[in-house]
Amino acid sequence: MRRIDAATLKGWIGDGRELAILDAREDGEFGRSHLFWANPCALSRVELRARALLPRRGVRLCCVDGGEGGLAERLAAYLEGIGCTDVSVLAGGTRAWEAAGYVLFSGVNVPSKAFGEWVEHHYGTPSVDPVELRAMQEAGQDMVVLDSRPLEEFRRMSIPGATCVPGGELVYRIGELAPRPETTIVVNCAGRTRSIMGAESLRRAGLPNRVVALRNGTMGWELAGFDCDRGKTASFPRGTPASLPTALARAGAFAERWGVRAIDRAGLAALLADGSRTTTVLDVRDPEEYLAGHLPGSRSAPGGQLVQGTDTWVAVRGARIVLVDDTGVRARMTGGWLRQLGGWEVHVLEGGLAGPLETGPWLPDCPEAAALSPATVSPAELAAALEAGTAQVVQLSRSLDFREGALPGALWGVRTRLAALRPRLAPDRRIVVAAPEEAVARLAVPELEGFGIAPVAVLAGGVAAWKAAGLPLHADRHDPEDADCIDVYLRPYDRNDGVEAAMREYLSWEIDLVHEVARDGDAHFGEVEH
Repeated sequence: MRRIDAATLKGWIGDGRELAILDAREDGEFGRSHLFWANPCALSRVELRARALLPRRGVRLCCVDGGEGGLAERLAAYLEGIGCTDVSVLAGGTRAWEAAGYVLFSGVNVPSKAFGEWVEHHYGTPSVDPVELRAMQEAGQDMVVLDSRPLEEFRRMSIPGATCVPGGELVYRIGELAPRPETTIVVNCAGRTRSIMGAESLRRAGLPNRVVALRNGTMGWELAGFDCDRGKTASFPRGTPASLPTALARAGAFAERWGVRAIDRAGLAALLADGSRTTTVLDVRDPEEYLAGHLPGSRSAPGGQLVQGTDTWVAVRGARIVLVDDTGVRARMTGGWLRQLGGWEVHVLEGGLAGPLETGPWLPDCPEAAALSPATVSPAELAAALEAGTAQVVQLSRSLDFREGALPGALWGVRTRLAALRPRLAPDRRIVVAAPEEAVARLAVPELEGFGIAPVAVLAGGVAAWKAAGLPLHADRHDPEDADCIDVYLRPYDRNDGVEAAMREYLSWEIDLVHEVARDGDAHFGEVEH
């Protein structure tokens, strides 16, 4: 296995060739300290995530861990096993990187969040603080408050009177949401990035309205002593807006300014056939639209979320990204920002939804899970076994999801690290694995069988089937405790203690990112050759 030093990897990052840096640690561990351009690729989900991030197996790869030893090597071995041909390991991991004098970053989606701070500085995005916004509302000012997060986040907490309009929809739908140029538009999110990007998208599109970001979002609102709404569902009107021609003209000018290219189906086929480059195909529409019908092989990546968290979908620096939507507005706006953020070669697929379409969610190929044939139990059978005391559940949901909905008596665990549960497993009860994805549950079976404690089976249909059967779930914000949530990087409002201090620390961290990025030197925001 090839090992490289920090100086070599630093050189690779800046040499202009395709490169993916994958960190083998769990997302919570990754979030404590990592390289700027690294993507989390936790061993617990590597069979699913690696294939999604690496559509081309010949891409140059470097595997990283925290220097604790072994995790990066295991990831590298797996990647070589699925056919990756250019795999290296950073000797000494992040410790060696820091020892060489290079910068490490905390947090998640760091390139996108740093880009948001750069955008605010570069374009001079105007903002209002919560006190100003409250005064504007109380004065009855002609205004709209648009929350640029997905509806799931909006439901948890929102500014009173706000409407949910995820960032990728803003330019597309603003003609219906604020048809009068006299209307002030306030864009917010939970913190800063999506507020800034949403407001600046409208400004870059040439909207005549006054457009401002809400400084520090819902966190700033609560820190100012104001209450957020909970459970609201006010959302943008569905369907193609009547103002489409105006929106398309605005988005087209923005995309052209930043070198976004248009291609047709034949052009896409040529890109996919080119084995020398990586091509990723992403559908930037609303998730509901994607589920109803999408280009075969494309993945759902709603435009605002894609810009907010590029490392969720794109790992390869220098790759080609092909964006798909129905009218071209959302793809063009997203593409213009991606060009400025990472310099990727970005294409918009014309007519991408003509012809046969797939429905439902995108599911990664996982031959490792398909090769396993574990015993299964139905939700009704498991419920009866739990009542009789003959079964026990290991649930592999995300820790935050487990807190909100655990099967009765379930133990929470992370696959590849289930040895921590061994002392808590009873030898006289069958172990049933429940997970959001059946593939993850199947992959955990050999690990649990290796303990030699009890027979192991999989809950057919997973947690979703249990819910659909109307069976009970248990909620407990302290199971697991904050310190044990290694699989996620906790947001301030996910924490059980010190929430206000965590909010202030998070907002300060975001603001300071632009200075840390300058010190690191590996991001070149806005430096795009046309």
